[in-house]
Amino acid sequence: MSQTRGAVEFRNVAKSFGAFTAIPDLSLKIAPGELVTLLGPSGCGKTTTLRMLAGLESPSAGKILIGGREVTRLPADRRDVSMVFQSYALFPHMTVAQNVAYGLEAGGLKPAEARERAEAALSLVGLSGLGPRLPAELSGGQQQRVAVARALVLEPQVLLLDEPLSNLDARLRRRVRSEIRELQQRLGFTAVYVTHDQEEALAVSDRIVVMKEGRVAQMGSPRELYDAPASAFIADFIGEANVVEGRILAVENGTAEVELGGQRLPLPSRGLTPGRVRLSLRANAARLCAEGAGMAGTVASSAYLGDHVEYEIDGPLGRIFVVDDGGGTVLPPGAAVGLELRPRGLALIPEGAA
Repeated sequence: MSQTRGAVEFRNVAKSFGAFTAIPDLSLKIAPGELVTLLGPSGCGKTTTLRMLAGLESPSAGKILIGGREVTRLPADRRDVSMVFQSYALFPHMTVAQNVAYGLEAGGLKPAEARERAEAALSLVGLSGLGPRLPAELSGGQQQRVAVARALVLEPQVLLLDEPLSNLDARLRRRVRSEIRELQQRLGFTAVYVTHDQEEALAVSDRIVVMKEGRVAQMGSPRELYDAPASAFIADFIGEANVVEGRILAVENGTAEVELGGQRLPLPSRGLTPGRVRLSLRANAARLCAEGAGMAGTVASSAYLGDHVEYEIDGPLGRIFVVDDGGGTVLPPGAAVGLELRPRGLALIPEGAA
C-alpha cells in the first residue's frame, strides 16, 4: 500500500440542511490501513459524515480527500469506496455469489471473471461453498459477511460500515465484530465505521472519533478515551463513568494529590492546579468493603447480573454507579457499606470541559 492510498482527510467540511447546520466545521485525518470509528449519540453528525465521504451527501463547504485526491464533488461511483449498510441491502432473488459479483459485472467485468473473484471474496470472509444459496437461506451473521464480501471484492481504497451489526443479537454481534476486525487487520484496508455502541467502538477501533453536535469532542485510541476523557461528556459517554467533584491539594512533577470523599489519591494532574476539580470515576474504581472502612455509603439499588452486581450507592460523592465483581451476597437497598477508591479508573477532567 502506498503512503497515501486509503488515506482520508476532511478539511474544514461543513454540511447544512436548510437552516440547520449538521456539521459546522470538521477537520479530520485517517491514515492508510487504519480502522477509525465515528461514535456518538443520535443526531451528532456521524452518519452525515460517513455519507459525505461515500458521496451520498455533498458538503456545503470544505474539501474531502481520499488517497490524496480531492473527491468533494465526485459522484459516489468515482470515489473508490465501498459501503456496508445497516440493512445489508442484498438482492433476495440473487444467489450469494451473484450478489457479490453484481458490482463487478455492473462495472463491465466479464461474468466468468466476476464469478471467480466473487468466490475468492466469499472464501476470504469464511463463506466458501455458500455461493449457490439465496440470502434467505443464511443466518444474519452470514448475510452480514456477504455484504462485507460484496464491498471488498471491488478492492476499494476505503471500506465504510454504517451500523453494520445493529441487526444481530448480542452474542452474534460480538463474534462478527471480531471477524471484521481480524479481516481488516489481516488485509490492511482503511475502514471508517459508524456506531452508537461504545463497547463495539472500543473493541474494533484503532482510533475513535467521538462526535457531539457535529463537532469532534475527542479523538484518540480506545484506551486514551477511556482512561483520560477530555470532558464530562466523554467520561459519561465512553463507559458511563460517574462525574464527581473533588479537590486537588497539591501538584508535583505532574502528579496531583487529590482529595475525594475523604480519601487522598495520587493522579496525573493533566495540567490542572490546586483547587476544586471534576473527576471521571469508573464503576470499577470503587470497591465495596465493610461498613466503617473507606468512604461511608448506603445502597440505593442493586441488580444481580450473574458474574457481577450493579449498585447505585449514595454517599459523600452523591449517587454513584458501582460494579462489584465479588459474587457474594447481593446487598439490599438501605444497607450500609464502605467504599474504597482506587486510582485505576479515576481521571481528572480538564477545566472548562463540558
